[in-house]
Amino acid sequence: MTVLIDPPNAPGHGRLWSHLASDTSYDELHAFARTLGIPARGFDRDHYDVPAERYDDVVAAGATPVSSRELVRRLTAAGLRRRKRDSP
Repeated sequence: MTVLIDPPNAPGHGRLWSHLASDTSYDELHAFARTLGIPARGFDRDHYDVPAERYDDVVAAGATPVSSRELVRRLTAAGLRRRKRDSP
């Protein structure tokens, strides 16, 4: 099980956000998010958006902190990266 989280560095809606992703499967990602009470509406193509104030809790629950670049690299290598232009 490898669930990854990057630092909260993506601005939006007056706060900073992290991205939570799995380099194994979407099923693993959704199950992990459910255990933390992260709402399904937070899922965006290949990751969940997580507000900065939840970052430490997500890491404590077992997510591996990585850089944003590393998160994208590992999603791409696993064939799980879904970019906006790839979406229908």
